[in-house]
Amino acid sequence: MIQDPARDILTPTQLNTLARDLLESAFPLVWVEAELGNVTRPASGHLYFTLKDARAQVKCAMFKPKSQWLKFVPREGLRVLGRGRLTLYEARGDYQLVMDHLEEAGEGALRRAFDELKAKLTAEGLFDEDRKRPLPAHVRRLAVITSPSGAAVRDVLSVLGRRFPLLEVDVLPVQVQGETAAAQIAAMLKRAAASGRYDVVLLTRGGGSLEDLWAFNDEQLARAIAASPVPVVSAVGHETDFSLADFAADLRAPTPSVAAELLVPNRSDLLTRLQGLQRRMSALQLQSLRQSMQRADRAVLRLQAMRPQARLQLLQRRRLEAHRRLESAWREQLERRHASLRHAAAVLRSNQPQRRVASLRENLLSLAQRAQAATARTLQRDALELRGLARSLEAVSPLATIARGYSILQDDAGRIVRSVRETTTGDRLTARLHDGTLKVHVEESDA
Repeated sequence: MIQDPARDILTPTQLNTLARDLLESAFPLVWVEAELGNVTRPASGHLYFTLKDARAQVKCAMFKPKSQWLKFVPREGLRVLGRGRLTLYEARGDYQLVMDHLEEAGEGALRRAFDELKAKLTAEGLFDEDRKRPLPAHVRRLAVITSPSGAAVRDVLSVLGRRFPLLEVDVLPVQVQGETAAAQIAAMLKRAAASGRYDVVLLTRGGGSLEDLWAFNDEQLARAIAASPVPVVSAVGHETDFSLADFAADLRAPTPSVAAELLVPNRSDLLTRLQGLQRRMSALQLQSLRQSMQRADRAVLRLQAMRPQARLQLLQRRRLEAHRRLESAWREQLERRHASLRHAAAVLRSNQPQRRVASLRENLLSLAQRAQAATARTLQRDALELRGLARSLEAVSPLATIARGYSILQDDAGRIVRSVRETTTGDRLTARLHDGTLKVHVEESDA
């Protein structure tokens, strides 16, 4: 065979050396994100693996000085991000990447960052339970910081409208995903707290991956939640999702709907409770009325046991006192009702329920008319009873007899003289007439 003197003939070593020099000069340093495969670590301490995607793979090596400082354990199927230089192993002609840096990619890296930040804030006491504040018993105004177009805000408003429609709710729109979302949420939270308008602030969004929820794992947002002067409720994602906002908040709800249920009472439960209180108040009023009637009956019996004139005077005093107490009680009751009405009117004016206002006004007028009618009937009944007692007392009173021209004689000891035989000549007697008394001297008696 005759060789062409102009043709360069290379050995395999020379060819691989040229190919290696070409690769290393064309690709000085590259970043690759892919899935780990064929992971091996021989006794030498070096790490060998492949990086692969759905259509291709590349062999990789990471030598011991670099591989021993990895912050995770490489395993099959783990997605990683690596940096290395492209080269060729001359002895076997293998094309490979020699890596000098390797880290978890995607959610794995986020999970590690989440754990590290959580440990840091926990050590500072930011998540301590004794730092958190209880929610108010009755929330009047609620700020919902969320995306105005997400499913979470629809769930929250639906539950609040069904359970307690009188609650005043403001939806404060923010981004809940993306690079600027955390800063927007923190700024909106500070503005809501500084306004002094809200009793509670609710941070919420729907479920998603760790990357989707990452805005709620921001350190500055967690610190803003902990520093908020207004109690904060966090409902981020699904029941199994946890964020740093959940740990920093005063209350964590597993879902947006559950958060709404925790914030407001059920109006049917409130109605049942009010009806029970009304029944109890009616029973107490009836019991009080019966006790008052019993006391009045006992007072009448005591009066009947006294002398007619003293009994009449005591009855008049009791009537006046009862009338005074009754008027005072009605005034107090009417004042309480007026105060309650003024409070209810203020609440209703803030919510504009015109039909309820008209109904309450009619009820109040009806109660006032009934109260006035009941007072008038009571006073009329007491006056009739008093006049009847007065007539009865006059019928048995000796004063009426005296007024017709008779008199009552009494001796010096004050005893009533009923017979001539009870006197002797020379006795001094007192004659009581209807308009005064006379001193009488007995000169002669005719029995």
